[in-house]
Amino acid sequence: MTPNPTIFTPLLIISLGIFAWGCWRRFSLVALGQAENRFDNIGQRIGEMLKYAFGQKRVLAKPFGLNHFVIFWSFIILLVSNTEFLLHGVFPSISLAHLPDGIYFPLLLVIDIVSLLALVAVVIAMVRRIIAPPYPEARTIEAFFILALIATLMMANFGINGARISHMPVIYLAVARTYMPVSSFVAGLITPSAGALVFGVSWWAHAAALLLFMCYLPHSKHMHILTAIPNCFFRRLEKPNTQPREEFVSGNTFGVAQADRFTWKDLLDSMACTECGRCQKVCPANITGKPLNPRAVVHDIKVNLLENGALLKQGATPAIPLIGDGGEGSVAEEVIWGCTTCGACMEACPVFIEQMPKIVKMRRHLVENEARFPEELLNLFENMEGRSNPWGIAPSERTKWCAQMEVKPFDKNTTEYLLYVGCAGSFDSRSKHVSVALAQLLDKAGVSWGILGKDEKCCGDSLRRLGNEYVFDRMAKENVRIFTERGVKKVITQCPHCFSTLKNDYKQYGLELEVIHHSEFLRNLVQDGHLKLEGTSAELGATVFHDSCYLGRHNDVYDAPREVIELATGAAPVEMERNRNNAFCCGAGGGRMWMEEHTGERINLTRVREALEEKPDTICVSCPYCLTMFEDGLKDVKADSVKVRDVAEVLAEAALR
Repeated sequence: MTPNPTIFTPLLIISLGIFAWGCWRRFSLVALGQAENRFDNIGQRIGEMLKYAFGQKRVLAKPFGLNHFVIFWSFIILLVSNTEFLLHGVFPSISLAHLPDGIYFPLLLVIDIVSLLALVAVVIAMVRRIIAPPYPEARTIEAFFILALIATLMMANFGINGARISHMPVIYLAVARTYMPVSSFVAGLITPSAGALVFGVSWWAHAAALLLFMCYLPHSKHMHILTAIPNCFFRRLEKPNTQPREEFVSGNTFGVAQADRFTWKDLLDSMACTECGRCQKVCPANITGKPLNPRAVVHDIKVNLLENGALLKQGATPAIPLIGDGGEGSVAEEVIWGCTTCGACMEACPVFIEQMPKIVKMRRHLVENEARFPEELLNLFENMEGRSNPWGIAPSERTKWCAQMEVKPFDKNTTEYLLYVGCAGSFDSRSKHVSVALAQLLDKAGVSWGILGKDEKCCGDSLRRLGNEYVFDRMAKENVRIFTERGVKKVITQCPHCFSTLKNDYKQYGLELEVIHHSEFLRNLVQDGHLKLEGTSAELGATVFHDSCYLGRHNDVYDAPREVIELATGAAPVEMERNRNNAFCCGAGGGRMWMEEHTGERINLTRVREALEEKPDTICVSCPYCLTMFEDGLKDVKADSVKVRDVAEVLAEAALR
C-alpha cells in the first residue's frame, strides 16, 4: 500500500510554496514596525517560552484550557507522524518503521493514543462553539472549518493504520493491538476486500486535509500556531506598567496613527492573537457595555496592516485609517478613550499580547498631533500644565490638609522618608482624611519623614495614560530635578498611581527611588514592632477588600493591604468573587477619573454591586481613586449604611485610640 509520488509531489511543492508565500507576506509586514529591543536575557526568555508557550501555564488557568492543551500538544507530537507522511508521499522508502523496535513501537502507541485524544478534544471544541462559545462572534465558519480539518486528519490516520493492520499476517496482530489499540479497533471494522479502498480514501483524505491546512494556515487567524510561541519568547519580561518615552525634537512623530508606527512586537502581537476572547471577558469597559473590546482592537490592527501593507511598504498613504470609523481595520476614537488601563486584558492573555499600550500610543497621536480628545479633558490638561494638579488649585493649598499638625518639610540631612502626598491626598476633601491618618501613624511609629509642601507637583500619571506625553515629560523632568536637588532617596505614597509612576516611569528619566506604598510600609511598621496597636477595629464590622489595579496587577502588591486589615481588625477581609490579579477595576484609571461614562453601566456601579453581594459593613481600599469611585457608587445605589475606608484609616482606628 504505497501512494503515488508522481501525483503527490507536485501537490506538496505547490502547497509548500503557498505556505511559504503566506508566511513571508505576513512576517514581512511585521518587519515594517519600529525598532524595539526584545532580544535581551535570552536564557530567561527561553524559560518563559517553555513555561507559557509549551507549558501552556496561562491557557490552563481556565478550565477549558485543558482542552486546548490537549490539542496543542497533539499538534506538537503528531508533527512527527505528519512529517513522515509528507516525506513518505514523495519518497516511499522513508518510514518510521526503519527505527529500532524499542523506539518505533512506543512511538506508534503514543501517536495512536494522542490521535484519539486530539479527536475527542476537537469534538468537544466543536460542541462548545455551538452550545456555549467564549463570545458570540466565535461561532464562525472558519473556526468549524479548521476543527473539521483536524478531525479529518485524525480519522484519516486511523483509516490508514486500520487498513494496514487489516492486511497484516496473523502473527503481527497481537503486536498491533498492543501498540496501536485504536487503529486495531478500526481495523476490526474493515473487511479484507475493502482494505485497499479504505487505505486509498483515507490516505488521500489525510493528504488533502494536511495540504489544505498548510495552504490556509498563514491566511487565517490560526497563524497564531506559528506566531504564539515566538510571541511568548519576545514577551515583556518586566510588568507592562509603563509606556515608552518620546523625544520631543523637531521632525519626530508622536503616537501612532498608522500601523507601521507601532513597533514590530506590536505587529507580531496582532498576528499572534488567538482570538480566544479572554481579554474581552475581563475588560471592565466591555463588560459594562462600552464599545471597547481589546480583542477587536488587536484584530483591527492586524486587518489594517494586511489591507495597507503594500502601500506602507511603498511609503504611500494607507487606504484604511487606523483611527476612525472606517469599519473593520479601524479603531474608533470612542474605543480608544474607553480604556481604564487596568491591565486585566494583558493579565488574561495566554500569549502576552499588550493591548493597553497600543491604545495609549493611539491616544498620544490624538492628543499631541490632532488635539482631539474628550471635551472634559481640556480643563484637566490646562490645570495640570498651569498648576500641576487636576483641579487647578493653587500650589500654596497643598499643605492645608496638615494645617492642624506639625509636619516638617523634607530635609535630606535629617529626614529619611519623603511622604509624597499626591494631588488627591492634598486637595480631595475625602482623601485628606487618609493623609492625616497616615501622618499620625508615621509619627506614632517614630518614622523620620517630611513633605515637599507647596513644591510638590503632580506625578503626571493621568497625563501619560491619557496620551499627553508632552506635558507629562515636562512634569517628570521637573519632579526629577526637585527630587535630585532635595536628595530624596526613599518615598512613601498613599496613591498607587503615584507609586507606580515614581517607581516605574521615572526610571526612564534616570531617577532610581525606593518607593513604597503606604500599605506595605504600615504593615512593616506593625510587624517589626515599631507601631503598637491599642486594640482592634472591630466596630468596622464585616470588611471586604478591593484591589487597586495599579497596586495589584501593575505592581504585584496584593498581600500588604490585606495584612494591614487583618492586623487592625483581627480578621482577614472577605474576598470579592473577582480579586487579586483577576480583580475588577473601579473605573478611574487611565485618566477615566476625569471623564464621564456616557455608554452602558458605570464601571464603579458594577464593582460596588459585586462588593455588596458579600454583605459588608465596610469596604476597604488602598487608593484615593478607588475611595472616590466606591463612595460615589454607594450613594448611587443608596447603600448609605456601608462605609468606605482606606487601609490607613482602618489601622489608625486600631493604633490611635
